[in-house]
Amino acid sequence: MEKLAPAQTGLKGTIKVPGDKSISHRSVMFAAVARGKTMVENFLPGADCLSTIHCFQQMSVPIERDGTRVVIAGKGWDGLAEPETVLDTGNSGTTTRLMLGLLAGRPFHSVIAGDESIAKRPMQRVTKPLCEMGAHIDGRMGGNFTPLSIRGGALQGIEYRLPVASAQVKSALLLAGLQADGTTIVHEPQPTRDHTERMIRAFGGEVRTEGRTISVRGGTVFHGTEIVVPGDISSAAFFMAAASLVPGSEIVLPDVGLNPTRAGIIDVLKQMGADMEVIETHAPSDGEQTGTLVIRPAALQGVEIGGGLIPRLIDEIPIIALLATQAEGRTVIKDAAELKVKETNRIDTVVRELKKLGAHIEATADGMIIEGPCRLSGGTVESHGDHRIGMMLAVASLVAKDAVCLKGAEAIAVSYPQFFDDLKSVL
Repeated sequence: MEKLAPAQTGLKGTIKVPGDKSISHRSVMFAAVARGKTMVENFLPGADCLSTIHCFQQMSVPIERDGTRVVIAGKGWDGLAEPETVLDTGNSGTTTRLMLGLLAGRPFHSVIAGDESIAKRPMQRVTKPLCEMGAHIDGRMGGNFTPLSIRGGALQGIEYRLPVASAQVKSALLLAGLQADGTTIVHEPQPTRDHTERMIRAFGGEVRTEGRTISVRGGTVFHGTEIVVPGDISSAAFFMAAASLVPGSEIVLPDVGLNPTRAGIIDVLKQMGADMEVIETHAPSDGEQTGTLVIRPAALQGVEIGGGLIPRLIDEIPIIALLATQAEGRTVIKDAAELKVKETNRIDTVVRELKKLGAHIEATADGMIIEGPCRLSGGTVESHGDHRIGMMLAVASLVAKDAVCLKGAEAIAVSYPQFFDDLKSVL
C-alpha cells in the first residue's frame, strides 16, 4: 500500500515520460518478423511490453535488451519457431490480441494464455474474423476467452467491418492479412490509433488507408530498421492533469507522442480551458509526430465527450474523470462502453473509487456523469490491478484534503515503472 499526501506546493519540473506502450509492443512484433537487425530506442520496459519480448524469445527470436534499448535479430516470418510452452501474455491485452493475428498465419501450433484479468477479456472479436480467414482457433466459450489454441497456416484475405472501433482488432487482422493470400480490407466505424499502419511502412511494407478503410496484401517482406519510440501520451496525461489541478504548478513534458489518432486528451483539455502549450513539434523517420508540452494550472469547465473522440482518448478517460471532479459544471462521457473490457470494467471502477474520495460521479450504460467542482477527501482506494486506475488515484491524492492510501500501487509498473519517482521529482 502506498500512502500519498496532498500537494503542499505547486508541481514544478521536467519529466521525460516512458516510451509509448502501443508503439513499443508493435516495434518488437514487426522487428521479429523482419529480415535483419532492428534497434529500438526508448522502449518501454514495463511488464506488458516485456511479455511481448518474452513471447518472441520463446519462438527463437534473438532479442537483447539494455534498459530502454532493444535489439532484435529478425529472421523473417518463417524464422519464427513453434513455441515449446504456452505463450504467457501476462496482463497485456495488446500482446494477446495482436499475437493471435500474427500466429494465425504461422504453420505451427501455439497456445496463448495470460493472467486472471486477460482470462476475462473477450477475444471472439478477434478470433471470429481470423477463423473466417482460415485460422483454427479454439478456447473457452467457443474461443472467446483464454487459454486459446492456434493452429496457424494458409489464410485467405477477407473484407471485414469492425463491429466496434478497436485498434487491437484492426491490428490483429492486418497482421494476419500480411500473411494471407490476396487482400485484406478492414472497415472501421471510427478511426482508431494507427500505429500498426505506420509501423508497416517503417519496416518497408505497404498499407493503403482511404478514410476509415485500411487494406494490406499478403506476402509482405519486412526489413530491419531503427525505431525511436516517442513518450507515451497516455502516461503524460497524468502529469498534464496534475499540473492543471495543483495551484502554482508548471510541468514540462518533452518528446511526447502527438499522433493525431491518440491526441484526444489534448483536445479535451483545451475544451476544458487548460493552460497548455505544444511546442517544438517534429516527425521522425517512422512518421510518429512528437512535441514538448508545457502545462500550468487553470480553472476548468465541464464538457461533453463522445462519438469519434472516444477512440482517440480511450485510455485517458480515468484521468479525465478526475479532472471533471475539479471542473465547474457537468461533464458527460458517453459512447465509451469499450471501457468495460479493459484491465477492469473502468466505468464501474473509476466511479466506485472516486466516490470513496467524495466525488459526485455516476455510471451510465456507456460512460459516466460527473458534477464539479468537488473537494476530494482522503481515504483508502484500490487500483484493482489496473495501472491507469492506480495512476489516476495517485494524482487524485494531490488535490485531496487528507492522505490517500492506495492499494495495489504495484500495478502501475505495467506502463510506468518510474511513476512515483517522477511524481516525487516535481513535488
